[in-house]
Amino acid sequence: MRQASSTFTLQPARPAWAAKILALREQLDLNQTVFGQTLQSSAMAVSRWERGAQEPSSHTYIAIGNLAGDPDCWYFWGRAGLRNEDVMKVMPEMRRRLQRVRIQTFEIVKAGAGSRKVPETQQIVAIPLLKIVAASPGANGDNAPSLHDAPVESMIAAPKEWCPHPASTRCLRVKGHSMAPTICDGYIVAVDTTQTDRSKLDGKIVIAWNKDTGLMVSRFKRYGHTEVLQPENPRYESSSLTANQWNIVATVLWWIGKAP
Repeated sequence: MRQASSTFTLQPARPAWAAKILALREQLDLNQTVFGQTLQSSAMAVSRWERGAQEPSSHTYIAIGNLAGDPDCWYFWGRAGLRNEDVMKVMPEMRRRLQRVRIQTFEIVKAGAGSRKVPETQQIVAIPLLKIVAASPGANGDNAPSLHDAPVESMIAAPKEWCPHPASTRCLRVKGHSMAPTICDGYIVAVDTTQTDRSKLDGKIVIAWNKDTGLMVSRFKRYGHTEVLQPENPRYESSSLTANQWNIVATVLWWIGKAP
């Protein structure tokens, strides 16, 4: 009598990074859809991460780290290629605070933590510095219609109150002189990619994209039904906006520049 044989298929082990992402989502009690929306990704992308089929991008890892909070943030930031020392590359105000207090008194912010206040604790978030440039009017910027897929150069740490939406906050460099003296050539601007509703942007400094000129930083102004990108420097001309020519991709929150 022939005995039936059994065939067993070994399933590949889930990578450690995939298990970490799954554990974080379950810890936050979020389904894949909500977890993905928080990171500006899809539920399908979250499923691929958790199965180990596709690893998140660097900027997504940084956003996951912001969501995880201390101490797990360090693992995810490490997957993005960042080291603990990189978080300390902060703006002068933050650096001075770090010199006055012990690092244990700092708390890495957890997105969605609400308005809970932690006494004597400085909350910071990690912001990816993108390897792309936005030009001021009169120059051409990088051709990047979306900031979410841009490569990450390094990371900047900033106070939580400066970043209302940590997962959608990015930094990028500026070139050109038409936004001087407000934003000068070589400055770094922090932007929020969720603030793109033109009806709420009158008077705000924005990042706009055009297929011919690439990314541009300028002040958005509305005059009746006419929308323009208006430089700060009066020697440069404004650019008229139309729905088919320009997309607003982000609003500028703040900027960093070297002292003269």
